[in-house]
Amino acid sequence: MQVVAGKLFLSALLIINVVPFVISFQEPVESVGIPTNNEENIPNKVSGKVMFEITVHGIILWVSMGFLVPVGILAIRMSANREECGTRHQVLFYVHAVSQILSVLLVTAGALMSIKNFNNSFNNYHQRLGVALYGIIWVQALTAALRSCRGSKARSVWFFGHWLLGTAVSILGVINIYTGLGALHDKTSASTKLWTIVLTVEICLIVFLYLFQDKWLQLQLQKQEPVLPVRPSYPYTTRRHTPGINC
Repeated sequence: MQVVAGKLFLSALLIINVVPFVISFQEPVESVGIPTNNEENIPNKVSGKVMFEITVHGIILWVSMGFLVPVGILAIRMSANREECGTRHQVLFYVHAVSQILSVLLVTAGALMSIKNFNNSFNNYHQRLGVALYGIIWVQALTAALRSCRGSKARSVWFFGHWLLGTAVSILGVINIYTGLGALHDKTSASTKLWTIVLTVEICLIVFLYLFQDKWLQLQLQKQEPVLPVRPSYPYTTRRHTPGINC
């Protein structure tokens, strides 16, 4: 399961590096429509109020999908290398739970903000993917609340479903940030190259930490001296016969 998760994150890294270039070619046609001769050279003008709302919406979703969700994934992944009843394990579990709860609340706020203030025509990838993401993240939250007890028959099914939904939320969330940057560029003609680079660097760092912490325990074990095998002890010992001595 851990190997599959690592491969999915590496695949996500490849996808999110390709998405911005795909969006740059396809998004203007779908979000704006085919321009007429009078509209081709007219730049998009956005009022200060709308620009402020777009900025707040972007920050909320970036913090939620681009920071809190990855932090929660790293925390629960690091807890797998700790003792199940240890203090560090409990701290990492609560970091995972709190970060995901805050993420759901921020996503909900961003969704309500977009419904209230933006034109939800759903004619671009960002809006369509956002609707799907809002639904998946709430299903993920409900599965977390309905966690079955460890050792029960339904635990393995719950674990796989929770892991699968969490992986989908993390990947789709990052992709939707990229599509949001593309939609911002199409709407305002503002340059988003810097933010795209920052997001890419952040995702690369998160993937590196995810893969590195899996090997951290093994690196620590390499520093220890090898332990020699201990000969098994028996509950009794045999007496050795010495020549010339009657036992």
